[in-house]
Amino acid sequence: MKRIYILEGLDCANCAEEIRAEVEKDERVKSAGMNFMKQELTVEAENSCSPDELMTTVTEVVTKHEPDVTVRERQTFKEKKYIIDGLDCAQCAEEVREAVEKSDYANGAKMNFIKKELTVTPSKIISDKELLKQVTATVTAVEPDVTVSEKENHVEKKVSYTKDIVKMISAGILFIVAFILEKTIGTEQLAPKIAILTMYLAAYVICGLEVAITSIKAIAKKNFFNENTLMLIASIGAIVLGEYEEAVAVMLFYTVGEFFQSIAVNKSRRSISSLIKTKPETADVLIDGEYITVDPENVETGSIIRVKPGEKIPLDGIIESGNTSIDTSALTGESLPRDITVGDEVPAGAINISGVITLKTTRRFTDSTVYKMLQMVESAVEKKTKTENFISVFAKYYTPIVVLAAVIISLIPPLFTGFDFVTWVQRGLIFLVISCPCALVISVPLGYFAGIGKASSKGILVKGSNYLEAISKAKVVLFDKTGTLTKGQFEVTRTEPAGMSKNELLRYAAYAESNSNHPIAVSVRKAYGADIDQSQITECSEIAGKGIKAVISGVTVLCGNSRLMADYSINCPEANGTVLYVAVDNKYAGLIEIADMPKEHSAEAVKMLKNHGVKVVMLTGDNRSAAAAAAEKLGITDYYAELLPENKSEITLKMKSELSDKEKVMFVGDGINDAPVIASADIGVAMGGSGADSAIETADCVLMKDDPMQLAAAWQAALFTPLPQTAQRPQPVQSRPVRRAPVVENKRWQSILAVLATV
Repeated sequence: MKRIYILEGLDCANCAEEIRAEVEKDERVKSAGMNFMKQELTVEAENSCSPDELMTTVTEVVTKHEPDVTVRERQTFKEKKYIIDGLDCAQCAEEVREAVEKSDYANGAKMNFIKKELTVTPSKIISDKELLKQVTATVTAVEPDVTVSEKENHVEKKVSYTKDIVKMISAGILFIVAFILEKTIGTEQLAPKIAILTMYLAAYVICGLEVAITSIKAIAKKNFFNENTLMLIASIGAIVLGEYEEAVAVMLFYTVGEFFQSIAVNKSRRSISSLIKTKPETADVLIDGEYITVDPENVETGSIIRVKPGEKIPLDGIIESGNTSIDTSALTGESLPRDITVGDEVPAGAINISGVITLKTTRRFTDSTVYKMLQMVESAVEKKTKTENFISVFAKYYTPIVVLAAVIISLIPPLFTGFDFVTWVQRGLIFLVISCPCALVISVPLGYFAGIGKASSKGILVKGSNYLEAISKAKVVLFDKTGTLTKGQFEVTRTEPAGMSKNELLRYAAYAESNSNHPIAVSVRKAYGADIDQSQITECSEIAGKGIKAVISGVTVLCGNSRLMADYSINCPEANGTVLYVAVDNKYAGLIEIADMPKEHSAEAVKMLKNHGVKVVMLTGDNRSAAAAAAEKLGITDYYAELLPENKSEITLKMKSELSDKEKVMFVGDGINDAPVIASADIGVAMGGSGADSAIETADCVLMKDDPMQLAAAWQAALFTPLPQTAQRPQPVQSRPVRRAPVVENKRWQSILAVLATV
């Protein structure tokens, strides 16, 4: 519960702080904030505290310190959420948020760019229809081509790129044909000149019409400095100078850049959406002797719920009845299903594999594991670095400065030095193009491929040269285990028979596990390698959470964990990792070790990083025994086991806090559950082959071959290779056309590309 109080007559800053501190000390108050200039006290309290009780408490505290101050509660209004379709620029999204927040109808605004969601807190009583109208007017003043709709009424439309592709291909063909004709036939004769100009203008209209319309709409709403307007000015300037190919090239490249930006943004949004689908939609709650399907958010703590096989567990709870196996891979990354029985705790979001269970809820949905995971992803998306915050402020002044600089470049040199006027107008327009905030998507690919060439040649995708620089500063590398350092596929790694051959031991285990689809059972049958004669199995029963008891060829076989052996008073040796014990006629017959095998180069990659002074830590949701066994094989001394996603994030943030600003923490993972941790690390790395889309899209670096050795290669490349912007190559300046000033020739578009390549 959140309440805002107006303290009329409060004019002492020290007293204001004393009031805030005393209110916050109340056991029912979570936090208290004071805005002395506005005379506002914001209090967030427990839901158990009624508004009247809180008002009384605040009034008593204020009166104690300032008897003459009057306390009244500021009326607050329910937040409204809107979906902004067509918003593909993060900087533009921030400008939209700021514009709404500054309006007189809003008391605050939040923007989630990935979800295209704008949250508005009204500052006054206003109808939903009128608020939508005003929000739409504000948003379209900044971004004319977007559409605004209420979230509850929004219908998601399938994104189609057909129109854009046809437009780019058509314009591209016209441009190429016109350019070839110009260079081969020439424009001396009237007919070819008209044909060439017609194709150039047609290509320009195809690419630039939408840009021009958007620019005019923005100007009409007094938004003069936007990327569309700047691109329009630059291209029209090229036309005026008679450089038609330049005008078309600029507009075409800009359109292509915007197209790929749109694809990237939409793909990222789909990845986040796929993660959100892990949220359970319904819960079967026992009410008055029958189960009723309700929303999990409406289920109270202590309720009895039923979960059928194949369903997601909707809330955290303790098993009341039934035995089953649950799949927690989406939550913890743990590859093996977990056997559970009465009394065991189960997390929300896990999938019930086999039996029907009932459980007693221990937390509300908003406090559950899966809800916290989703919140972490969303908050990670919304977090901004210091650089991003700086750019957000800088961008307000950047565009006007760019326009002024372009004018100076175009006019000052020819006026005061006598240089060619056309040449400097040309250079001013080039500067205008490459300096556009969103038009930088034109230059980014050129600089990108130059900057990460060494990494890309090794199959490493780095999402920007800034991340390559950050990799070189990594002092701590946190690895997920399953699917990252290991294959995620289980194999029999060791057999220790007692009183029989290895093949006989495997035979008993394979026959006992013949009717199970559990990954351990599958790995044992694979290791045995022979066909199973079901007629030799006369009895077979599963003992929940312990193993299997079967009668095979007249002998009783026990196959399971140490707890199963203990139940039958069978002594067995202790062993680390995932171990299957076998007993025949109540006599210990041996053990079979099953492990998730390390990837071929994992241990080598770990060794290389450690040799260069990098601290390597393994984080996993697997049990401690399996984690210890894997860490030993990989040469890792520091590891954490039995972790949930929030635990991984906590460890990552703790590691970051222990380092200096110049030292970075890197996390490497592959699963959906790793996305929040990848986002919270300084450098997030994902496996490109087997990794989840959400992890790949959140990551700053992607290893396309799923080989940890690529990470070591990327680290070495970043550490020992100068970045493009600082590289000093021993080459003659004249051999690098990108360093030459644009020359006044008929190939003006080449000058543009040359300047762009330096960005």
